[in-house]
Amino acid sequence: MAGKTLLIVAHAPSPNTVRLRDAVVAGARSPEIVSVAVRVLSPFEAQPDDVTAADAVILGTTENLGYMSGALKDFFDRIYYPCLEQTEGLPCALYIRAGHDGTGTRRAVESILAGLRWRLVQEPLICRGGWDDAFANRCAELGTAVAAGLDAGVF
Repeated sequence: MAGKTLLIVAHAPSPNTVRLRDAVVAGARSPEIVSVAVRVLSPFEAQPDDVTAADAVILGTTENLGYMSGALKDFFDRIYYPCLEQTEGLPCALYIRAGHDGTGTRRAVESILAGLRWRLVQEPLICRGGWDDAFANRCAELGTAVAAGLDAGVF
């Protein structure tokens, strides 16, 4: 049985964003990571109890009009106050599928993370511009890095 839980909350409304989410999950479930259970939920499914039970969180969103997806915003709206006092210092990571530059989306998510007092453990990954198959590889690397850090007790 796994000793720690990594929660992946990702909005995946298209085949390509499903590919990114699945790559993060595959990376997090790398065979060399032995003591981390990976849970995957959409922002609409994830509840405060899911967050408080997690030892780390990876968030995934699309860039929508220079902002995070409405789904991820809904997630934050529902979990913010129930989790505020219980999850301070929670290790987290973020990836963004951005058709443009992703800076507004990053800024908006980081603002909420600062309010929650969660701790980014990786530089946010922004997959910018037209689709590139390398995005999935970078997402897999993000999943592996966060899960390995959790597995090793780094955070």
